[in-house]
Amino acid sequence: MSMVSRRHLMIAAAATAVSPSTAQTFPTRPIRLVVPYPPGGPLDLAARALAEGMREPLGTTVVENRSGAGGNVGADHVAKSPADGHTLLIGAVATHAINPSLYPRMPFDAERDFAPISLIAVVPNVLVLNEAFAQRESIRSVDDFVTVLRRRPGVFQFASGGNGSAGHLAGELFKQQTQTFAVHIPYRGAGPAQLALMSGEVQFMFDNLASAAPRIREGRILPLGLTTLSRTPAMPELAPLSELSPRELKGFDISTWYGLFAPAGTPRSLIDRLRGALLEAMKSERFVQTLRTQAAVASPTTPEAFAELIRTEAAKYKELVARSGATVD
Repeated sequence: MSMVSRRHLMIAAAATAVSPSTAQTFPTRPIRLVVPYPPGGPLDLAARALAEGMREPLGTTVVENRSGAGGNVGADHVAKSPADGHTLLIGAVATHAINPSLYPRMPFDAERDFAPISLIAVVPNVLVLNEAFAQRESIRSVDDFVTVLRRRPGVFQFASGGNGSAGHLAGELFKQQTQTFAVHIPYRGAGPAQLALMSGEVQFMFDNLASAAPRIREGRILPLGLTTLSRTPAMPELAPLSELSPRELKGFDISTWYGLFAPAGTPRSLIDRLRGALLEAMKSERFVQTLRTQAAVASPTTPEAFAELIRTEAAKYKELVARSGATVD
């Protein structure tokens, strides 16, 4: 029997060994919300707001940052933790949909080693152009931009925060659907990529809307459209790319999302208890303000709907990563 098979048998045995009264006595110690990224980022800020809101229904709830390997280090820690509801993961599109296809070796199975609790929020990305470049090329719409790219394939460059990032894969999907070609330039994080865009070192990028919004309002970069299928209250005047160019970009949908996970085998009674506490925390003023600052949209789901989203997203990114040739050692 393989190590993976033995591991899942152990998870199943642990789940059946839990007493029906577990949910009534839970928790017996502080809840840990593991964020698989460094402090100060969007997931970290959201987790801290949620931890504060979860303290009333669950008692002491603390945030623990375990970054590394694109989120895999923190996610793996939770996957291997006891399935007793005390160690949870704020996982994201990267850890559960992109990384399994991006990394040649994964320390965990993104689908089998976790119990999804609920999606938390969706953060739209936006296609933005260097303003000077847009003026020089007379670009004021998505169709204008596609025409320019087709006229000079391979001449222009787009930035991202790194290979396999949402910004990189959005660019690859855009190229595939519009049958255009531009050179991808990966930077060491979103900040350097934004600086490259504003300086004219690259001509465009797919950026997080929250970080792009101030530059958009200042007129330093030109927004062409959102990468989600619907508009966002954070900037309702921006339409989705699929709406602006339905022939070229039908169904274009690349968003950043994050949600709450427990280790596989966590009893359903605890999953329901944790989900209830999460939903209450999502109503808190601090969390609502955090989402507003991040231009994110609260998107709670059932565990089943969240699991289905993960399966759909993983299949989409598997195909996209394969087509783009993106990989991380």
